Amino acid sequence: MKAEKGDTIRVEYEGKLEDGSVFDSTEKHGGKPLEFKVGAGQMIPGFDKAVEGMSVGDTKTVTIKPGEAYGERMDQLVKLVPKDQFPKGVKIKPGLELDLSMPNGINLKVRVVRVDKKGAWVDMNHPLAGKTLVFKVKLLEIVS
Repeated sequence: MKAEKGDTIRVEYEGKLEDGSVFDSTEKHGGKPLEFKVGAGQMIPGFDKAVEGMSVGDTKTVTIKPGEAYGERMDQLVKLVPKDQFPKGVKIKPGLELDLSMPNGINLKVRVVRVDKKGAWVDMNHPLAGKTLVFKVKLLEIVS
């Protein structure tokens, strides 16, 4: 039996950047396997494609380019935000990460990259945008 679109599966995984640094893994989530429905858009496209056709017990390493991961980094997503738009009591400095609620209900994690007299420049790109990702994936179970 092979994993197909529509199957709910459980996997162990380790995600690294090209320099070998680990950015996410099953281990970082207490060893709990990742469960998702293949092809349902719950995962980045490259990860979804990588698990299709795998059998239980299979392990593979896949390299995923930005276009199949979190997209290319876009300079236009670095925006100036007036300081008075930040929550009261928050020390605004480079590296500060905040969750931003958009009017459409989507939540974004933004990072302050620069502060000047005009306000704070926040980067709304996903932290992994523009990066090539390398995943080692082991299919543990096809649930349904």
